[in-house]
Amino acid sequence: MLLKPLVRRGGDRHFDFDAAVTLTTASGDPLRLQKVLCDDGRTVDLYCHSPGRELKETAMNARFVPRFEAGLQKLADGLKKPRGQKRLDRLQERIGRLKERSRGIGQHYQITLEPDASGRNAVALTWKQDPRAGSRLTDPGVYCLTTNETGWDEATLWRTYTMLTDLEAVFRSLKSDLGLRPVFHTTEGRTEGHLFITVLAYQCVHLIRTELHKHGIHDSWATLHRILSVQRRVTATFRQPDGHTLNVRKSTLAEPDLRNIYQALALNPAPGGTRKLIT
Repeated sequence: MLLKPLVRRGGDRHFDFDAAVTLTTASGDPLRLQKVLCDDGRTVDLYCHSPGRELKETAMNARFVPRFEAGLQKLADGLKKPRGQKRLDRLQERIGRLKERSRGIGQHYQITLEPDASGRNAVALTWKQDPRAGSRLTDPGVYCLTTNETGWDEATLWRTYTMLTDLEAVFRSLKSDLGLRPVFHTTEGRTEGHLFITVLAYQCVHLIRTELHKHGIHDSWATLHRILSVQRRVTATFRQPDGHTLNVRKSTLAEPDLRNIYQALALNPAPGGTRKLIT
């Protein structure tokens, strides 16, 4: 099965809201899905529209469009100054660098440099916004998934994709957070034991996330790992009048997000309790 994310650029973000179906994601957000059979008849494009993604990309457009136009205006104003940059080739290079930093906004502008009689210098710079259809500027919040499973419906395709994405994230955690790699053992038995412990750790991760899902917590393991890593066990040492040393060991207070996780798992937010030792 081929199922991969493919963010459509250029003129490929075509989305028909009338032909789309609505699905609710695990986090409770609405998602519009449109299934389109490709011309080859062997693959399917699943166009997805996310309101959250639309807000994000609209905010990006609102930030980069004025910035790009301000850069063009600065170049145009420089042509009016006596010692401003007027060489045609240098201005074209600066426009190219401006487009590189525009996060794709530059493709939606028709920019014209008017040369002088010699053809070496520019006397005016003008531009006009010409949005390309099916782009982030015209269709924010739309992306596409491609698959060769032509017989599946929209909901099955989407849920399979999210499952694969989640599995990929877990395997990344297996390699890093859960210690699958690197393997420093040289004997076969120890290597197998290392891999067995790692897979066992994954089973614990899956069990924890399944239980958290029941309580509306849908964070990835990387996010959970970051939240869980904040809490520490600390030891405070006090010198007593009789010459002995009092060691008090306890956990730091759990942050709100961590407390929610403990509550969902029915665990004590102060693991280990308070221990005192006199030496």
